Amino acid sequence: MIKVLIADNHPVVRLGIKQVIESAKDCEVIDTASTTEELLKKLEKITPDVVMLEMDIPEINGIATLRKIKQEYPDVKVLMYSGQSEDVYALSTIRAGAFGYLSKTADLDYIISGIRKVAEGNMFITNELAQRLAFDEGTQKPRRFFRKLSSREVEVLKLLASGKRNKDVAAGLNLNEKTVSTYKARLMKKLNVDNLVDLLQQAKALELY
Repeated sequence: MIKVLIADNHPVVRLGIKQVIESAKDCEVIDTASTTEELLKKLEKITPDVVMLEMDIPEINGIATLRKIKQEYPDVKVLMYSGQSEDVYALSTIRAGAFGYLSKTADLDYIISGIRKVAEGNMFITNELAQRLAFDEGTQKPRRFFRKLSSREVEVLKLLASGKRNKDVAAGLNLNEKTVSTYKARLMKKLNVDNLVDLLQQAKALELY
């Protein structure tokens, strides 16, 4: 039996995903969490095979939570999911240690197949994402820029795009302000802009708002 923990701050979403997962005879939801703090406390007591982690879970963002799980519970496999653009966040989450990425727009069957694949220790991305990664190189310039970014740079850019100041970004990602300034300069260089306004426009093009 594959043991799953669902981490999402929306009760209706948790219930819906639980019902889908438990429709499969080889899967069971052993617990749920609504915040990062609650998730980490539960991982102190239980060991799921797979954590389904929502990208925008409260307190710290999904990628930072993922890194913490990988550091403190290396045997727990994480399947990230989000309503955000799949071809933006999938790569950054996988780079950060996720075993897979699932868009909320995907078919329900993908939830079960994703959990099974991740539980076996295999990577999971949808066929649609794999096809886009293979064939969109010449058609989506912003995506090509995005692929130059590290997962940490994506985190910083997302927070800047949401209106956070350097101080807030530093606090949210456990960095110092000087490091955030360095990331901002690096982002401007990689995204080929020379001011904050244009940087935020690039973030908008990457669907980070």
